[in-house]
Amino acid sequence: MRRLTLGLLCATYLCLSLIVALTLWRNGGGWGAGVAALVGGLGLCFAFHGLIARALETGAIRSDIETVREAHAILLTQVEALDARLGEVLETVNDDAHRSEVLLDEVHMLEDLVQRMQHRLDEQGEAPAFPARLGGNAHQSNGLLETVREALTENRVDLYLQPVVALPQRRTQFYESFSRLRDETGRVMMPAEYLAVAEPGGLITAIDNLLLFRCVQIVRRLAKQERKIGIFCNVSMASLADESFFPQFLDLLTANRDLSGALIFEIGQAAFDARGSVEARNMGKLADLGFRFSLDKVTDLDLDLQDLARSDVKFLKIGAQMLLEELTEIDGRLVLRSLPDLAAEDFTTLTRRYGVEVVAEKVEAEKQVVDILELNIGFGQGHLFGEPRAIKEAVLSEAGPPPALAREPFPRRAFG
Repeated sequence: MRRLTLGLLCATYLCLSLIVALTLWRNGGGWGAGVAALVGGLGLCFAFHGLIARALETGAIRSDIETVREAHAILLTQVEALDARLGEVLETVNDDAHRSEVLLDEVHMLEDLVQRMQHRLDEQGEAPAFPARLGGNAHQSNGLLETVREALTENRVDLYLQPVVALPQRRTQFYESFSRLRDETGRVMMPAEYLAVAEPGGLITAIDNLLLFRCVQIVRRLAKQERKIGIFCNVSMASLADESFFPQFLDLLTANRDLSGALIFEIGQAAFDARGSVEARNMGKLADLGFRFSLDKVTDLDLDLQDLARSDVKFLKIGAQMLLEELTEIDGRLVLRSLPDLAAEDFTTLTRRYGVEVVAEKVEAEKQVVDILELNIGFGQGHLFGEPRAIKEAVLSEAGPPPALAREPFPRRAFG
């Protein structure tokens, strides 16, 4: 196309020069003037053509430069996007490495726990002494103790969750965790069955500790799903006072302190009131990391709320039936028997002043809900709102179970 354009331009220049030369010749200029005009015209035309060609080439070069600049800008954008993606990948790899390191710490802690538990059983011998209150013969108790020990060493400890709902909407706000053991046949053992031998056999701390690890795992899983739901996890004073276990557990929670808003440690009222200086100090260490506490098994409503506030106790679980039985009428005013000078509906107002929320637990009937709402209680828990259910195996496996102890798969269970 460019050659054709050049040929046409040359022909045009030639024609113009011939026209000028013929015009001079016809007007009496002679052959010399005509030839001179022809040569001069061709020279001027080609010079003018050179200028035009140079201008066209300069425009083409500028266009090419603009194209290169646009391509460079596009390439730079792609490089920046690739760099950002590589940064995300590196961050993900670092997070995975951190989680793997934390998981390895958990495995080591669990292995140490089982070894100490096994050592404790070996020291007890073949026939540990059981209190007379256990009833039955020693052979049956020893057999049940061995079943509990095997469930722990084989990691047959399931985590059950029961919803804690906000009232009156009944929207799940928290879960409370429970531990369940399984024997070699897969049969689920209820707490009333195994706690009777686990406590005198020195295994109650092992059960509590495994439950704590499970809670950390499931909270991490919920956090990964960006679900803002907390979990109440029972912890015994024996665990808080254990000089070998607690430092390791504190390290684990330090590495997971971003979960402090979702993990709430639950302690019985009697155990809390009887806590010693070591337990109180270790509770303070957990509180310094941002973790909160809850009191359950409440039997006395005459509470030291200042002490609860100092100890970072943020929740108070009271049985619904106990609350209703505490209600009485004095001088035409509804009050609690333990606090006759305080209107019943003002009890939660008083606790909230100290940063403590009341949870009505063991709610079984709709009528109880009506009475609870009249007391301005903001949370409820019980079979009416949902029974404890075992979480699926996949939830714990994605959260990072301790594979060194998981020697057989968990049965598939519903979680809802």
